Amino acid sequence: MTPEQMMILGVLALTMGLFLWGRLRHDVVALASLMACVVTGLVPAAEAFAGFGHPAVITVASVLVLSQGLQNTGAVDALARAVLPRQAGRLVSMAALLSLGAALSGFMNNVGAMALLMPVAVQLAKRLEMPPGQVLMPLAFGTILGGMTTLVGTPPNLIVSGFREDAGRGAFAMFDFAPVGVAVAVLGIAAIAVIGWRLVPARKAASASEFDAGAYMTEVRVGDKSKAVGLTLRAFEREIESSDAQVVALVRNEVRLLAPHGGRRIRARDVLVLEADVEAVAETLSVFDLTLEEDVKRAKAEETETDTEAGEDAKTTDERDTVLREVAVLPSASIVGLSASDLHLRTRYGLNLLAVARDGQSPRARLRSVKLKSGDLLLMQGPAESLSEFIHDTGCVPLGARDLRLPSRRMAITAAAIMVGAILLVTFGVLPAAASFALGVLASMLFRTVPPRQVYTAIDWPVIVLLAALIPVAGAMQATGAASVLAEFLVMEVAQGQAVAALAVILITTMFLSDVMNNAATAAVMCPIALGIAGTLGVSPDSFLMAVAIGASCAFLTPIGHQNNTLILGPGGFRFGDYWKLGLPLEVLVTAISLPLLLIVWPL
Repeated sequence: MTPEQMMILGVLALTMGLFLWGRLRHDVVALASLMACVVTGLVPAAEAFAGFGHPAVITVASVLVLSQGLQNTGAVDALARAVLPRQAGRLVSMAALLSLGAALSGFMNNVGAMALLMPVAVQLAKRLEMPPGQVLMPLAFGTILGGMTTLVGTPPNLIVSGFREDAGRGAFAMFDFAPVGVAVAVLGIAAIAVIGWRLVPARKAASASEFDAGAYMTEVRVGDKSKAVGLTLRAFEREIESSDAQVVALVRNEVRLLAPHGGRRIRARDVLVLEADVEAVAETLSVFDLTLEEDVKRAKAEETETDTEAGEDAKTTDERDTVLREVAVLPSASIVGLSASDLHLRTRYGLNLLAVARDGQSPRARLRSVKLKSGDLLLMQGPAESLSEFIHDTGCVPLGARDLRLPSRRMAITAAAIMVGAILLVTFGVLPAAASFALGVLASMLFRTVPPRQVYTAIDWPVIVLLAALIPVAGAMQATGAASVLAEFLVMEVAQGQAVAALAVILITTMFLSDVMNNAATAAVMCPIALGIAGTLGVSPDSFLMAVAIGASCAFLTPIGHQNNTLILGPGGFRFGDYWKLGLPLEVLVTAISLPLLLIVWPL
């Protein structure tokens, strides 16, 4: 063994030890590994940061941004309402939820898919009278399984594709992962839905740490083509009762009717005063094609406003990036006793007051005329800078950040079209994956499904740094011949020269490492070894690279193996040792399914 091989193996061993130790962030460990290689001369200094331009890194970042667009616009929320049954039994409901999670994970970041469907899973658990964890863990595992079905489903697939291209065999195509990945995902989901969820410990969910704002009062305008037109108020409330929303008043021709009779029929251009939480308001707007009254007023104001006092500062919220923020009115706040009209929110700050929450009772005045009180919670919409200015000027305080979204059918269709368009460009070979999805990011910014400023917050930068740092390290393993040395050891000493046994070793080893360290890092470490084994045995490397992709995606034993497992730790009330009870049988099942399929689809 040469000195260079000993050094790179030493760096690799130390890197893996630090990953397993877990006291340092993964991106810090990866960067330290890269710098160690640069200092020792294993990686030329001029090539140290070439990983940031690697196609896999660009594609991962771009997919994260496009996923954010699907979240922002409510496209996934609408899909969930259309696909998931509302009254089905446990088996059908679980299978539908897991299938939706897997399907979404194939085309968007699986962590984003998990985050979007977590509230749906909690509601389903409540309806089925199950502990939340017995739905959350199956959903987490289902989204992980779904990620292995396409090129962009999970970072390990992109890394594996990049190593294949660097080896001179060309990158994997969009759906090359599907023959094995889909079979594993379908059978895995079926096993979880039928019996696997029973293996999940029934834990009591951890108490919510976030402040519960309760129900807001808001006003929505009924459009001419709304599905609510012609319904009685009683029928309308029956349609929205699952979300605990209720109609507290109706405004018709500027006349406010408190507690209107349930037999009164809704007309176009009526204003309904709803009492509901943010998520319920968003669902009601989407299902019945309603519009927030404040948005109606804003549109009219943009057409007619001539207020010279506003000057350049009176930009509409469409001209700058807008956010939703919950704000609490303190006793000392200067806005106590004033209304939105008194404050001239739109002309002075460029803000909209969308809703008010008041403990114990609903305000009786129109939203724009509500006199604000100490303890009120306000749902504000506008540019982040303007919201900060409003909070500073008035002495209010912002609540902890929550993922608040109000749906837009037009924007949801646009975001979905951008994602589908990028996928089609890759599928038909018009552009490489990195260029196709980067083009999608540009379209997202131009059409504002993802505001330009949010593009940079949507990217998981620690993952990007980790990938970009480890790619040159993996290259050094190949360049020094260390990967070949490791491969020869595994082939001769562990697999005894048998190609099928070596394939099983690669799959199981990758699966184990992915349970204790980042899956992208696992893929970057194992790909050179897989290529070395294939070279030593004189067989096609494709089945070995695919084994790495599958193994890196199967992190089911611990809460640290995958971000989706970490997400459910608190809401599910889980302990560290709860995951293997379902995770171990699932990993055995994945191994049993994938090994023969790899030999059939990607023969040695």
